[in-house]
Amino acid sequence: QVQLVESGGGLVQAGGSLRLSCAASGFTFSMYDMAWYRQAPGKQRELVARITSSGSTLYADSVKDRFTISRDNAKTTLYLQMNSLKPEDTAVYYCKGANYNTYWGQGTQVTVSS
Repeated sequence: QVQLVESGGGLVQAGGSLRLSCAASGFTFSMYDMAWYRQAPGKQRELVARITSSGSTLYADSVKDRFTISRDNAKTTLYLQMNSLKPEDTAVYYCKGANYNTYWGQGTQVTVSS
């Protein structure tokens, strides 16, 4: 059974930091490109950052130089280190795995107060 379980969200003040984790199981994690998406109320889900199976990364312009995506294939876990958080980063954050199939987690809420 495939599972992607996000954790690490919460309430933080502007300028603070959070580290999200996404624990994966039920598929060959190392072979999958992984990504973080987010969806704010009333807005479409958008790509935050992506890391390929080989470790190449890509970031949305809005989070460049503030967020860092990483993966630990031995622990089958995806991470998102978020620094210098802004109120506009408030959203539900989802992890996604893509290769032969596409899998989504259930999301974790991040709220940044001003």
